[in-house]
Amino acid sequence: MTALACALAVSTACRSEEVKVDRSPLPTVAAPPYLCDHIPLKAVELMTGVRNPLVRGSFDLTLAGGLGDGSCNVYQRDGDQWKVLHVGLTPGGYPGEIKEQLEDGASSLPEVVPGAIGFYFKDKNSKNNAAYAMLVRGKAEINIQLERGVAGRDNAADVLALMKLIAPKLLTDASAPPATTTSPSPSPTKE
Repeated sequence: MTALACALAVSTACRSEEVKVDRSPLPTVAAPPYLCDHIPLKAVELMTGVRNPLVRGSFDLTLAGGLGDGSCNVYQRDGDQWKVLHVGLTPGGYPGEIKEQLEDGASSLPEVVPGAIGFYFKDKNSKNNAAYAMLVRGKAEINIQLERGVAGRDNAADVLALMKLIAPKLLTDASAPPATTTSPSPSPTKE
């Protein structure tokens, strides 16, 4: 009888320790501490469910004529140390890729920074709640790959929110498309 009572107590204790999904929205303002100097840790923890993650990578915003280059990879600390998130900045942006993804059903990113276009979507076939976002401005590109999102969260909304947090800092003035305004023609002068 004592053994049965112990077993029942242990099983009840295990159930009360179940981790609930934190469905809080990602922050709307980037705040320290940061991963790779630009990605808010709080946002990463919410969208991946990983606390105190392993992080590798960096960004250098002075490379490629000021367009910037680099990446930040986030891994689970325990077990197989799976990669849960990748954020990349490359000087090879291609607006045509954005248009193709939008034609294939991805959602259009709202204007995150002036002159940029982008998309985001949740991978419907992913068992790991994967979601993706990409933003191109001029020749600069930011891509977010949520490889392992939290079940029960809106993973597509998470990559959109992360893009809103990091793109204004990672896309430099060098990535702005050239102005398309025309200069006024000189007016004739009287002598």
